[in-house]
Amino acid sequence: MQEKEYYTIEDFIQVVKELRGENGCPWDKKQTHESLIPCLVEESGEVVEAIEHHDMQNLEEELGDVLLQVVMHARIAEERGDFNFSDVVDGVCRKMIRRHPHVFGNETFSTREEQLSSCRKIKELEKIEKKRKARELAENKE
Repeated sequence: MQEKEYYTIEDFIQVVKELRGENGCPWDKKQTHESLIPCLVEESGEVVEAIEHHDMQNLEEELGDVLLQVVMHARIAEERGDFNFSDVVDGVCRKMIRRHPHVFGNETFSTREEQLSSCRKIKELEKIEKKRKARELAENKE
C-alpha cells in the first residue's frame, strides 16, 4: 500500500488483508480468534488505563489497537466464510437503531427508568430471536 496523507477505514481493512495475505506477515497470518484473545484483553485494558489517566493521546493510539483487533477478527471470520467487517458494522448499526427507538423512531419516555426498561425488553426479544434462529439453523443442518 502506498503512503498516503490520510488513511480511511477501507485502507485499514486492506492493510489487515495484506498482512494476512500470501505475502503478508508470518505472525499475522497464523493468528486465530483464540490466539488473539490475550491481545484483545491487553489492548482493552490499555484503553481503560488511558481513560482513567485522561491521556487522550494514548487513548487515540489504544483505540486504534482495539480497532485492529476488531478488523483482524473480522478478517479471520471472512477467510473462514463466517462474516466480514461490513457485516459487523451492519449488525451493530441495526442493534443501536433497534435499541434506541426514542432516537431513531417515534417512541417517547417520561423517565430514564422507562427508557432502560424498554431497552431491557428489546434485549430480551433479541435473545429470544437469536435462540430461534440458532434452533432453525441446527434443524436445517440435520
